[in-house]
Amino acid sequence: MKIAILGSGAMGTVLGAYLTKNGCAVELVDTYQAHVDKLNDSGAHIVGAVDMVVPVKAILPEQMEGIYDLVFLFTKQLANDTVLPALLPHLDENSTVCTLQNGVPEPFVANYVGESRTVGGTVLWGATFLEPGVSELTQDITKATHLFEIGEMDGHIGPRIQKVAAALEHMGPAMVSDCLMDSRWSKLVNNACMSGMSAVCGYTFGQVLDNPVSRACLSYIGREVKQCCEAEGRTLHPLLSLPYPPVSLSLRDQKEFDESQQMFLEAYEDLRPAKASMLQDLEKGRPTEVRMIDGYVCQVGRKHGIPTPFCDKVVEIVERIGAGELPLSDENLKQFPAELFTYAAACK
Repeated sequence: MKIAILGSGAMGTVLGAYLTKNGCAVELVDTYQAHVDKLNDSGAHIVGAVDMVVPVKAILPEQMEGIYDLVFLFTKQLANDTVLPALLPHLDENSTVCTLQNGVPEPFVANYVGESRTVGGTVLWGATFLEPGVSELTQDITKATHLFEIGEMDGHIGPRIQKVAAALEHMGPAMVSDCLMDSRWSKLVNNACMSGMSAVCGYTFGQVLDNPVSRACLSYIGREVKQCCEAEGRTLHPLLSLPYPPVSLSLRDQKEFDESQQMFLEAYEDLRPAKASMLQDLEKGRPTEVRMIDGYVCQVGRKHGIPTPFCDKVVEIVERIGAGELPLSDENLKQFPAELFTYAAACK
């Protein structure tokens, strides 16, 4: 099976290294020439929770040739209008495109490549791009019950999605879901909350947890995601498979608020060194996906008449940082109006 990883930054490089190491025929495709050159010259160096160097094949998008059986899509959603049309000549009727992008990208991807070729999934591990050829795996993946949750858009479980799972399992366990969109909304809790606040403050995940104000924001953002998810007829799964029911994010009283705070502390303990990809983009002066993540929650909220003041503020702050109007600093927490914090935030 011929596999392409389209968008071989932090996450794509790690996945490509594991798949190649375990015998898959994989091409890592990326636009960053220096990164492609380093991967080819020295291999993919994965540090952090592991330390390994894997010889890999890396190419630029214009060097793609022939038909791919399976494409893992890791590019930013911002690039979809460019990336997906260029991919079409390399697909046939039996090709599968598995989008592992943040947000809820499946409908957009399907508009280009067809729903019959589109599957999606969420990634339950983190990585940071350090320099060309080097990515940091920011958690011990051996502790996770599964590293991916994937599915068909219509929930059907058949040979195609099982083939995708088998490929991913060269890195670690992949759970096949019959409710992909529920999984997407559940991952959106992670992205909108932790990634959003990491970008707002310039924090690692551990620093977000250690500051009582940024940690409180996680719960309020989570409530907005939960309300919008349910308005769309979807059901949240427990956060990162923890035994806390998502009802904790209803925040109907101080007890539920406190439970949600403890839930975030436990969920991200093993991810403390991680930096959100949005923060990495801000540090490098690149556009972020904030409108595809927190902004998507705002969009659904407007559709259903649900206020989303915390997600609105995350989008505003991140875009102002990107425009040079605000510093990349935890001083940005002062941008959240005090009256939005309706519960007492305890110190850790």
